Amino acid sequence: MGAGPRFLRRAVADAGRASACDNLRVKLYRDEAIVLRTHDLGEADRIITFFSRRHGKMRAAAKGVRRTKSRFGARLEPFSMVDLQLYEGRTLDVVTEAATLNPYGRSISRDYDGYTCACVIAEVADKLAAIEGEPDQPHYLLLHGAIHALATGAHRPGLVVDSYILRAMALHGWALSLYECAVCAAKENLAAFHLRSGGVVCSNCAPRSATYPDPQTIDLLGSLVSGRWDAADGAAEHERRAASGIVAAYLQWHIERKVRSLRIAESA
Repeated sequence: MGAGPRFLRRAVADAGRASACDNLRVKLYRDEAIVLRTHDLGEADRIITFFSRRHGKMRAAAKGVRRTKSRFGARLEPFSMVDLQLYEGRTLDVVTEAATLNPYGRSISRDYDGYTCACVIAEVADKLAAIEGEPDQPHYLLLHGAIHALATGAHRPGLVVDSYILRAMALHGWALSLYECAVCAAKENLAAFHLRSGGVVCSNCAPRSATYPDPQTIDLLGSLVSGRWDAADGAAEHERRAASGIVAAYLQWHIERKVRSLRIAESA
């Protein structure tokens, strides 16, 4: 008779431990991510903002990362591609493990133009992903492709960032109209460009505030959207500058905020 209560108490304790382990497993998760930015927290910690494959934009605390003997080392630096294990916290998740998948930041930091353009891409990704924890795999793949292109020097950094911005905006519903009138959908007499209308406009729809960029500049924008890199790489400098101006204005008009890193990239 005396063994019964002891057995029950032991069973309850074992069940409690099993439940705690199950809760821990639920609260731990892994994801692949690209680090967008970091900022210091307290004396030794950092808040890491990253864009992940399965959870979109996230913020998490990396405890002790600024200590000399931190187990994270330099794995959580901006533009690095990492495999993360995180613990779900009440207000902020916590990074418990980090493994480097590709240290893109090392290559990017060696080239000033590439670095400033990577800063623009990271800031734009941060601003476009308004809701944290919302999955957006197409944007993650686009972001990864842009960071990879900068790290490998596949194309001019300015072209990479403009292509990324145009495609990212299209993913978020702000595709630039380049092949038909943004107002009436006409495909002829597309001589003007109007920011508020959303792209090129025909002569009948062009308002007084419309601009008239060179046809080659519009062609370059189309190449950047569609990924025709042979044509984009061969564009003249004045065409690239004109296209970059249009992209920057279009972006900031829609997000209704300044992108601070753009000023640095434009002056580079």
